[in-house]
Amino acid sequence: MADPDSEIVVFARRTAKDLKLPPGFITVMASAIQSQIADFRSLEGQDMYPGERIVPIKLDLRVNHTLIRDQFLWDLNNFESDPEEFAKTFCADLGIQDPEVGPAIAFSIREQLYEIAVQSVASARENRISKKGRRGAEYTPVSKAGSTGLDLVKLFGHKSSVVRKRKEWDVYEPIVDLLSSEEVDALQAKEERLTR
Repeated sequence: MADPDSEIVVFARRTAKDLKLPPGFITVMASAIQSQIADFRSLEGQDMYPGERIVPIKLDLRVNHTLIRDQFLWDLNNFESDPEEFAKTFCADLGIQDPEVGPAIAFSIREQLYEIAVQSVASARENRISKKGRRGAEYTPVSKAGSTGLDLVKLFGHKSSVVRKRKEWDVYEPIVDLLSSEEVDALQAKEERLTR
């Protein structure tokens, strides 16, 4: 975004040459890139996640012989939160020995955070467009990103504690099962049937 606009044309020219495209593509690529950068620049300075932004993250993974199901809350504004570190701690706390489980957990978290970020950008774009182009009643877009963000006051109340009630413990309790070879084969067969 900080590169000068002249670099865009150079990039488009090199890309067209590398892909052996006709020269007419250079201006099309350059204008598409400039348009996307202009959209991004218009959002500069805006908070992607104003205020506290807590989202639920759900894990439902099978890695080799390990089955993991869990859900937890993730603070999007806490930039100290690291999916890889979380996955490493998760595996250590639950005694998971398989070295492929940690990266799979981190990938699943990052995938969900990416989806939330994409939805937030789309929502911000909708808000910007609605403020510029719509008249009359205030338009409020409904998106998955808006529905996944949780307000802590709504979640826990003003006078309530952040400690969960006993009836909610099983909802947020991680489930880790070590499967036998037969169970893995049965799950794979079931997954194959479902994909057909």
